Amino acid sequence: MRKPQQVQSVERAYLVAVALKRPARVPGYSRNHSEWMDELAELTRSAGGVVVGKSIQSKEAFDPAYLIGRGKLQEIRAEAGALEADLIIFGQNLSPTQQRNLEKEVACRVIDRTQLILDIFARHARSREGQLQIELAQLNYLLPRLTGRGVELSRLGAGIGTRGPGEQKLEKDRRRIRERIRRIKAEIEAVRRQRATRRAARQAVPLGTVALVGYTNAGKSTLFNKLTRAEVYISDQMFATLDPTLRLLELPSRRRFLLSDTVGFIRDLPPGLVAAFRATLEELQEAALLVHVSDLADPHHPEHEAEVQKVLGELGLAGKPCLSVYNKIDLLGPEERGDYETGNGKVYVSALKEIGLERLLQCLDEALVEESPVRITLRLPASDGRTLALLHRYGRVVRKEYHSSGVVVEAEVSPRLAENLRVYSLK
Repeated sequence: MRKPQQVQSVERAYLVAVALKRPARVPGYSRNHSEWMDELAELTRSAGGVVVGKSIQSKEAFDPAYLIGRGKLQEIRAEAGALEADLIIFGQNLSPTQQRNLEKEVACRVIDRTQLILDIFARHARSREGQLQIELAQLNYLLPRLTGRGVELSRLGAGIGTRGPGEQKLEKDRRRIRERIRRIKAEIEAVRRQRATRRAARQAVPLGTVALVGYTNAGKSTLFNKLTRAEVYISDQMFATLDPTLRLLELPSRRRFLLSDTVGFIRDLPPGLVAAFRATLEELQEAALLVHVSDLADPHHPEHEAEVQKVLGELGLAGKPCLSVYNKIDLLGPEERGDYETGNGKVYVSALKEIGLERLLQCLDEALVEESPVRITLRLPASDGRTLALLHRYGRVVRKEYHSSGVVVEAEVSPRLAENLRVYSLK
């Protein structure tokens, strides 16, 4: 007899944010509080929850014990209870003390924005590398929060903020947790070395890399699939893409490049995540060109673009050649679309409707400056058909002469390929 399948219930979340009355250089501060709350709600939905209520409090400064005021705390407790909320999610990051104090007062599970983002990453991590990176970020986040929470953390959770490989490994003994962190770091370092080896192997073939970057849910994966005819997983949830994917892209000039789809950025991305995904983000440093994809239909896209540029600057990529591409133009009205399509040095597309993709490919062709070819003369062994095929595919063979000892080939190739084949050179 078949056992009935268990249906996982959707968690009901109550959202809370603090709006500072005066501008302050505090992480998490935003002038547009409705935008901040909308993004928190979208993150909650991406984590599998449903928003049942929201609350924003204006304060001069954050309360060191509770983040919010005592009166507001009692109001939230009553509202969350009446709405039968399973958890309360704060838009600002909470200190371990604040989180413990809040959970005691509201008699409900409390998590912050960082924990929510970690949960979404844990849901979407597919590769071993991605899972390691998420586990490292989870453990680093949870380690200072162990005090007073040993009972809860010793059990495997199933709700938002408790999902992922980190929870079941947590024990009261901090030394064992730190030992696990050390081992994960060693494994990630091994992944970095493997990536470096693969990059070196790719460099043996004259193919540059073009990397898609942008705010989360800007449509990078849809654009990637349309340009390369790949089948990368697409979702309207935030952070649907974690593992970088490479596919061959042919431009109108018949030149070929590798197109890379990467993880999306978000404002105030937790530092632990940036550090954990260093091995993945290193792919951006090797790219010949960055393609910054923005969601033109999102009214807050200028702020999102600024956040992406900020993260790129933190990664040391501010000076990297970059092409701005504005996606989802199909969601604009005819008049708005006409204003953008007049042309102002930027590229406007709809990846979903395949609008403007030919123009994008032409712009990529123009932006990717190709080095002047050089003429080389090589003596290849008769059995080395692979190198000869490489010359035909990525260069122009001018002359071939077959001898008993092999074949002499004169060809025009890129300087990088010429350097890689220098061992066979006759000159």
